Amino acid sequence: MFDLQGVLTISKQEHLINEEIRASEVRLIGADGEQIGIVPIADARHLAEEKDLDLVLIAPQATPPVCRVMDYGKFCFEQAKREKEARKKQQTVEIKEVQLSCKIGDHDLQTKLNHAHRFLQDGNKVKVVLRYMNRELRHQELGHEVIARFEEGCAGFGVADKRPVLEGRNLTLFLNPVKK
Repeated sequence: MFDLQGVLTISKQEHLINEEIRASEVRLIGADGEQIGIVPIADARHLAEEKDLDLVLIAPQATPPVCRVMDYGKFCFEQAKREKEARKKQQTVEIKEVQLSCKIGDHDLQTKLNHAHRFLQDGNKVKVVLRYMNRELRHQELGHEVIARFEEGCAGFGVADKRPVLEGRNLTLFLNPVKK
């Protein structure tokens, strides 16, 4: 849930707290994590108020429901912090595209190979697209030869996941980075 400034805010609806809990009896876990046992909800609320903490419903599907005495604001803050750290550690894989033609020169092909090597070393996938122009579509073997040369040039850096596919006028090949 986002507020107007775009800052992430934790909704109180994730867990029921204090008076929102409607069960008659709950299995109570103390602030230190110790099992207190099955107690009436009024006693559980009273215990939480004595310690100046919140009563939070952890497992509503259990019989009886499980509640814990804790500082709910601190719990939400730490949970948001853990989620933020997990998002930082995620690695996003982009698909970079390299375009070729049937009549590409050797030096131009080498330049495109260098770009693909750099993309693959960065951990990105590479989409190699060879576009057939005009009557080149009648001689598809020329395009397959260029794609095969490109695939050989990327041998140490990337691996093709499947054979090149012809989609309309485009011959497409996907290269995945080699695991280190």
